[in-house]
Amino acid sequence: MYRVKCVKVDALLSGEISCADFESKLLHNPGSPAIVNVNIGTTVKGAIDDLDGIIATLQKCGFAGRFYIHCDGALAGLMMPFIKQAPKVTFQKPIGSVSVSGNKFIGCPVPCGVAITRREHVNVLSTDIEYLSSRDATIMGSRNGHAPIFLWYTLNNKGYRGIRKEVQKCLRNAHYLVHHLREVGVSAFLNPLSNTVVFERPRDEAFVYKWQLACEENIAHVVVMPSVTIEKMTSFVKDLASNRADWYQDGSVLVPCIAKDIGRENCLCGLHNNKMSTKNGGVRISIEAP
Repeated sequence: MYRVKCVKVDALLSGEISCADFESKLLHNPGSPAIVNVNIGTTVKGAIDDLDGIIATLQKCGFAGRFYIHCDGALAGLMMPFIKQAPKVTFQKPIGSVSVSGNKFIGCPVPCGVAITRREHVNVLSTDIEYLSSRDATIMGSRNGHAPIFLWYTLNNKGYRGIRKEVQKCLRNAHYLVHHLREVGVSAFLNPLSNTVVFERPRDEAFVYKWQLACEENIAHVVVMPSVTIEKMTSFVKDLASNRADWYQDGSVLVPCIAKDIGRENCLCGLHNNKMSTKNGGVRISIEAP
């Protein structure tokens, strides 16, 4: 939109920003101020960027007073305040803005979001609209009046304790899912403080379509939301295990290796797990590493 030069920063295996590569990119652009997008829950792996590490890197590279940080907390931003071990995203730190979605974790029936920023930035963008007798700071010059009502209703209906209970349920169920996927021999990974379970991409696209899985190259993920029940997860794992028994039964197709995506310690392919068995799928695969 603004035709600003964009520099991509490498990510760690977990999906969070690499502060080492970030430092390198900053040092290669010493004359430009930095606008940094910090993810509070990445799309594919649910990773949380190290906000304190990013701020420290900016200051170390001489960018003090010459940076703007936006924290994208679309999904996980509303979960972090209810997790004791989670990093704090607060305006007591030198950030410029935070955004969250109302249609994700909160569950509003229409896509909507909230952007929170400092008053000084709002004043720069705001315009007096004479015929409305108010100020407008939106890009499109209008906003959905129903969205705030949905947000207000949901927040008041669930309350602080209700949201905290749902956060705890999602994290607990995510651990349940990753554990049971591994039990049946499926390579799976879960970031700390995340409700996004990453696992090997199913071989059959019909299976992907049936369960409406989000896939990227060799991996797929399930975002364990409050509506995802233990029964549904159990049914999913059983169905996946049963299908994998057919996909890999004759040995002509090997179980995919996704170590580069989720780490060797989480990969259950023949190369990284010589004795892999699937309980529910009825298949046992043993491949000797070269």
